[in-house]
Amino acid sequence: MATSALAPVGVVAAIDQHAASVRDILAYGAPAAAAAVLLAGYARGVLDEAAAHGWSLPSIVEWAHADWTTLRLAAVCDLARRSDEPELALEA
Repeated sequence: MATSALAPVGVVAAIDQHAASVRDILAYGAPAAAAAVLLAGYARGVLDEAAAHGWSLPSIVEWAHADWTTLRLAAVCDLARRSDEPELALEA
């Protein structure tokens, strides 16, 4: 994660775990599609479901207390940023 030097270790670990879960979900679902397209679609689904349950993006994130949705979206952003790295390919 690009901001790992600024984020508490526990937050970086949580985002890494979310990223691994997202990679697994996307690799199983449609491995041939472009990573950015899959990640955008996944993020949209997370946002839609969260909004349906009353969630909204906080104006300021206190990372040590970030909720599941915020961590999941941060993980998706991190994966998108690094999606061209071979070891992070979404293919299973």
